[in-house]
Amino acid sequence: MYKVTIKESSFSEMSKKERMLLCDMAGASKIDEVLNTVDEVTFKPSGYAVLEVHNDRSRGDKDYVKYLYIDADGNRYVSGSESLFTAFKYYFDEMQSESEDWAISVTKQPSKNYSGKDFYTCYLV
Repeated sequence: MYKVTIKESSFSEMSKKERMLLCDMAGASKIDEVLNTVDEVTFKPSGYAVLEVHNDRSRGDKDYVKYLYIDADGNRYVSGSESLFTAFKYYFDEMQSESEDWAISVTKQPSKNYSGKDFYTCYLV
């Protein structure tokens, strides 16, 4: 069985179709794959969703979390990176009431705690 549940979302009210579209990650670009070809991904966020996934066919954990980011052009990005979501959510929450134009740039950085490993984060642009 494969099931996706919206745990949290920046969208206050959604139709059934909108909820279903948030749960469908098939058309979303995977952040880790994108950052294997470019140094950073910059976009103007319009919203996000925290998705709880149960996947019986998963080779690892059967239950995990995915973070879906939607930009102003309708492009969708997905990642399982908690460090990226923590940084993203800080900027997203702080900038929602601002009229100034802003965007997020997502990058991959070397981990200080795990030699040879990277983590994802973002910064405000």
